Amino acid sequence: MSLFDTAMPRPLAERLRPTTLDQYAGQEHILGKGKPLRRAIENDQLSSIILWGPPGVGKTTLATIIASSTKAEFIPFSAVLAGIKEIKEVMARAEQTRRLGRRTVLFIDEIHRFNKAQQDAFLPYVEKGDVILIGATTENPSFEVNSALLSRSRVYQLRALEPPQLVTLLQKGLAELKKSCPDDLLEQIAIFSNGDARSAYNLLELAAAAAVGDAITQGSLEDILSRKALLYDKSGEEHYNIISALHKSVRASDADGALYWLARMLEAGEDRMYIARRLVRMAVEDIGMADPRAVEQAIACQQTVHFLGIPEGDQALAQCALYLSLAPKSDAAYKALKAAVSAVQSQTAAPVPMHLRNAPTRHMKQWGYGEGYRHAHEFGGAVTGMECLPEALAGAEFYSPTDRGVEPRIAERLTAIRESKKNFYKKPTSGQ
Repeated sequence: MSLFDTAMPRPLAERLRPTTLDQYAGQEHILGKGKPLRRAIENDQLSSIILWGPPGVGKTTLATIIASSTKAEFIPFSAVLAGIKEIKEVMARAEQTRRLGRRTVLFIDEIHRFNKAQQDAFLPYVEKGDVILIGATTENPSFEVNSALLSRSRVYQLRALEPPQLVTLLQKGLAELKKSCPDDLLEQIAIFSNGDARSAYNLLELAAAAAVGDAITQGSLEDILSRKALLYDKSGEEHYNIISALHKSVRASDADGALYWLARMLEAGEDRMYIARRLVRMAVEDIGMADPRAVEQAIACQQTVHFLGIPEGDQALAQCALYLSLAPKSDAAYKALKAAVSAVQSQTAAPVPMHLRNAPTRHMKQWGYGEGYRHAHEFGGAVTGMECLPEALAGAEFYSPTDRGVEPRIAERLTAIRESKKNFYKKPTSGQ
């Protein structure tokens, strides 16, 4: 027996990688019969494209199928391993190939890992037609691919595979492994795989290795399915998508939605203090004066999370998310600040009115600093009617309370105060 006879078999996902479009699973929205991308591949008339989608949905497999179906020279290229030197070598080779009358299809896996300078190195060759670029990325191309390169490519978004599609693939895997498994267990594997075919195959292979005999049982799965691997990159787009979903669920007073997205973040290992900070923001931005205690609750939650840590602090996050979801909503304070900032930006910086200035020296008093100031505590209700805005903005109203939560009561007092200001006279006789 030679050494090569004992070599480990290739992973199941690699052994079952499709080699034709008919074997390819999913992505019917771009690869169904008659779809432009399928026609371009079948007719060998492909232009530069970016394949964008989560892990394990077939980006590399699709590039491999294109490689086998095109008459052009196909060059796979890894953004993880290559630099400017390697890029220039490949581009020089592509230019020579074009002069011989052949096209070059260049596949760049994980194109988002290239920096701007590296991506710029491809641009002139794409423009000249020396290469047809196929880039694969898990990150949003709008953020990670240069706009010039992006404008010369067609972006195709690949979707996570649905559980029924994964079950079909897993059944092929069973045949390859010569194992049996009930359909309900295959469905469990499909759900735990989160739309990732590679992950599904890996889980099936592990379950087969743990099985006693030829049958995969529930017991075979228990150890390997102890924790679901969620699609969640703490520095990528999905991170922002999910926190956006949590924020908008809270804003919409959907407590169940808020709890779901919070649970997604917790299970994916998100930084608890990041979640707490975002909850504080929700309290001040979307609840504000409708329930001034909301920010108190959010700060208390932040302190509790810091004090208790994981997992006990997670319950404080859940409690705060529920409180904020069910609280009355108002963005009046948020809008008020924006209106005030707009006024500051759109006008010259007006001097502080003399009656609002302190007069710590005799000369400043002589110059009129503090003249006409009315000390609020000397007046009934501590309301003086004194104007506190610059003359150019006198009478401006930035804050408009809503009719939700405690803001109706706030609105009543605000109206009374504003009415008193209408009787303001520029230089009250009362001294400082």
